[in-house]
Amino acid sequence: MKNKISNIKVCAFDAYGTCFDINSAAKLIKNKIGESWLDFSNTWRTTQLEYTWLRSLMKNHKDFWKVTIDSLDYAMKVHGIKSKYKKELLQLYKKLEVYPELKNVLEYLKEKKIKCCILSNGTPKLLKQLTKQAKIEHFFDSLISIEKVKIFKPHPKVYQQVTKKYSCKPQQVCFLSSNSWDVVGSRSYGFQSIWVNRSNKNFDNLDFKPIKTIQDLRQLKNLL
Repeated sequence: MKNKISNIKVCAFDAYGTCFDINSAAKLIKNKIGESWLDFSNTWRTTQLEYTWLRSLMKNHKDFWKVTIDSLDYAMKVHGIKSKYKKELLQLYKKLEVYPELKNVLEYLKEKKIKCCILSNGTPKLLKQLTKQAKIEHFFDSLISIEKVKIFKPHPKVYQQVTKKYSCKPQQVCFLSSNSWDVVGSRSYGFQSIWVNRSNKNFDNLDFKPIKTIQDLRQLKNLL
């Protein structure tokens, strides 16, 4: 195939929204939450990300699980969700549904002898729980969390963890994320980054663009 991506040593995957469906927690109890469950879920996610960026700017770090709880509290107030569902939502967030095509793609990369890792805001404990629940933990050589550097994406120190771990150059890393701001951050660092645009969104205007855009992870097999 033309325009294949070459010289890749490592495939690094974002976790939330790329490998795991961030809306699945609210979706699983949508009958309890009500018809505005998706709006609620979007508020939860948007607030969660805003809190990570603000905490990075303020140099006032809390780990991702604590940020997730804080943003859930806010979203529940905004949408009038009963507090009795908080514990259930948090438990479901630890077991987010994996996107169905991921396992097959990881098997393909393993056959190609390309190293695979997750690079995420999530804590090491959360990442272990998610991958174990999905029965895909054995496909990843490492689960890299921002907790080692104590600052959230898209700070360059986060992406630098991959090149340090694998003793490689940034351009030898193929990074996949459904979050355009994450793609921008990783491209700024030098990764060959692919945008997984599952929802047909517009890409952010922040100087850097993905080298490829795909609709889901299956299309990665045609690029490597």
